[in-house]
Amino acid sequence: MEITKHTLVSDILKEHGDLAEVMEIFGLKKVGSYRFRKFITQFITVRTAALVHRVPLDRLIKMLQKATKSS
Repeated sequence: MEITKHTLVSDILKEHGDLAEVMEIFGLKKVGSYRFRKFITQFITVRTAALVHRVPLDRLIKMLQKATKSS
């Protein structure tokens, strides 16, 4: 799966499962419970997630690529 700024976080979760634990290693905090994350990610792109977590977009894409390779 190619991850771009337009990729929905829900698509990443469908293919790779809940990456919250892995993403915490990269410095991104979990948002709510798994159920909440599953719901909210249906509407959030990688670009929006970068804005919310105040992480440079290119850095987040690299983190997600690395995390999905290890999942």
